[in-house]
Amino acid sequence: MNGARLGPKDLRTLLGEWETGGQSAYHALADRIRLLIIDGRIPTRTRLPAERELADELERSRTTIVSAYRALKETGHLVSQRGSGSVVALPHAHGGPGGFPEPAVVDFARAAPAAIGGLETIIRRATERLPDVLGKSGFDLVGSLPLRERIAAHYSARGLPTHPGQLMITLGAQHAIALVARTLVRQADRVLVESPTYPHALDGLRVSGGRLVTVPVTADGWDGDRLRDALERVRPAVAYLIPDFQNPTGASMPPAQRDEVVRQARRAGTVLVIDETTADLDIDRGWTDVPFAARADGHRTVSIGSLGKSVWGGLRIGWIRADDDVVGALHTARAAGDLGTPELEQLVATEVFDDYPALVQRRTEQLRHHRDVLVRELRERLPHWDVPVPDGGASLWVGLGAPISSALALFGLTRGVSLIAGPKFGVDGAFERFLRLPYTGRVDELTRGVHLLEDTARSLPALPAGRSPQLAEVV
Repeated sequence: MNGARLGPKDLRTLLGEWETGGQSAYHALADRIRLLIIDGRIPTRTRLPAERELADELERSRTTIVSAYRALKETGHLVSQRGSGSVVALPHAHGGPGGFPEPAVVDFARAAPAAIGGLETIIRRATERLPDVLGKSGFDLVGSLPLRERIAAHYSARGLPTHPGQLMITLGAQHAIALVARTLVRQADRVLVESPTYPHALDGLRVSGGRLVTVPVTADGWDGDRLRDALERVRPAVAYLIPDFQNPTGASMPPAQRDEVVRQARRAGTVLVIDETTADLDIDRGWTDVPFAARADGHRTVSIGSLGKSVWGGLRIGWIRADDDVVGALHTARAAGDLGTPELEQLVATEVFDDYPALVQRRTEQLRHHRDVLVRELRERLPHWDVPVPDGGASLWVGLGAPISSALALFGLTRGVSLIAGPKFGVDGAFERFLRLPYTGRVDELTRGVHLLEDTARSLPALPAGRSPQLAEVV
């Protein structure tokens, strides 16, 4: 979308519920567009609609649109270019009056835990084997055989017989998703996705030309009728699903529903792309399941995994498990985009899998404690919010009771907390009433973050922040 023109209808969709009771219309519009720019939903160098076009679409006066655009230009988020109109930019100066704020103190934007304890010992152990790889090129497109053997054994032990030829090592899960999309999705193919879901998966599927078809999922799970209807009616080429501790809702798909999805996908001829990057983060679900592909009974299923959540995001190791012919197609597609995964990181990952069960147990114990702290703090300080308790994964999908997610994200920056607004996890501007809050940070940061979030919430009009209306209106 870089360098493209954003039409007035598309911008209206992105804006969602942008008006607030306590701001002038042009201030509210400028704030919403500014947040869309900050979190990447409107890429830099995008040309916004002309003032008159947007005024007609939003049924607002042209003066309102002109004033909003002027405010964005003053903060450096829009620039005027001859022949192009108003073009999106990111300001270079930080912290000036009304400008882009200083970097946030507490990061609720990324569900990325620090390295698990013991990783430093594993890294030292791996470096002892450096001579084994220093005579090689240092990277390859498929991945080292020892690492693929470890991952294959991991799948086999969980009930999905796997051989190394069915695996490709990638530069993390996001790279894996983009590569699968580039390989399996053709221009204008329909692609079924959950709503909400992982934003970078949506980006990769869109870039590959997919036309996204959504099915709803909540903290309580998937709407089985809608999911079945979408597979029967749309017959998508690909379905991207996160069945274990879904990002961001934390829901897990019951085994019987997984079987039903496989049956419907087989009838529709749909390739199932199963994101299992959170599958090992089982805190207290109470039941386990075989990998999704083990239920597929020969139906084409592509599984994606990663060490980013269970071990460390800084160890850029992910993988794709698929049939041999799909791995061959991935190899061909990958050569045009990158040269492969570094050998040194693969050495570390190989050593990780020798200790993997203990590392995962350590991570889930840590996440349990952090989840409980975050839930307790939120329920105490923001009691009118709907705070679920997921039984796994890395984040909470919090109901706010009002369409103010984007406002919280924008004004949270000024108070030292970084947030991702709910609409980032959808395809059409929905989820203004939700906020994803990861519990992957340090406990003291989680506690401080909730304090900052409460402060931000109290500053917004009509926000159910757990305080009296009179107090909420003071700030």
